Amino acid sequence: MAISIKTPEEIEKMRVAGRLAAEVLEMIAPHVVPGVTTGELDRLCHDHITNKQQAISACLGYHGFPKSVCISVNEVVCHGIPSDDRVLKDGDVVNVDVTVIKEEYHGDTSKMFIVGKPTIQGERLCRVTQESLYIALRLVKPGIRLRELGRAIQQYVEAQDFSVVREYCGHGIGKGFHEEPQVLHYDADDGGVVLQAGMTFTVEPMVNAGDYRIRTMKDGWTVKTKDRSLSAQYEHTIVVTENGCEILTLREDDTIAAVLENNA
Repeated sequence: MAISIKTPEEIEKMRVAGRLAAEVLEMIAPHVVPGVTTGELDRLCHDHITNKQQAISACLGYHGFPKSVCISVNEVVCHGIPSDDRVLKDGDVVNVDVTVIKEEYHGDTSKMFIVGKPTIQGERLCRVTQESLYIALRLVKPGIRLRELGRAIQQYVEAQDFSVVREYCGHGIGKGFHEEPQVLHYDADDGGVVLQAGMTFTVEPMVNAGDYRIRTMKDGWTVKTKDRSLSAQYEHTIVVTENGCEILTLREDDTIAAVLENNA
């Protein structure tokens, strides 16, 4: 499948979907506290998406996924299924991954939350993971090879003695949840993809405190680090502009906003 170049009208619809996805993460932040269950967080997100935003959760029912958002705690790398049995406690690192559909277009984003009092390792892992995403986003502009993003992420993460998950990647996005191209977060063949204005895709590095290898649980969804080390992930949906990129899922707490504010 070819990489689609979005029209200004399509990009505007993606701005709307991206803003809604970011808003879900802003809404849920005060609720990520010791004692809450991931099931309750999912219900709050579902209610916000469907009732307040009049939008659709792309995750709910996607290939049979049973919940509206993915919530991954500690050693869970991605695709954690929210549950009333999973109670959050002090020091947990939690990823909430939200994809909203509005007027047929997708906005996809995730961020880490640290529950209560952070651990030194958990706080550092989250900080490094977010910075690896920012490093990649600062590189985005027409004419550069896609693999430059993965190379920069891998170099930074490994210099911090962490590792980058290989099996999952960012992806093109628009009317489709997952479109071309695949956006790898380590240095690997990109098929010769050169960035062009109007491309829309996610960048979403998954970083492990230990080894990069993973394992999938019997539920067919939950992915954990093989060595049980902590894992973290941050994700944004972006559009390549004439001189950089615009983050379509930008949140108010994003420190990268000032760096990219003139790139849209």
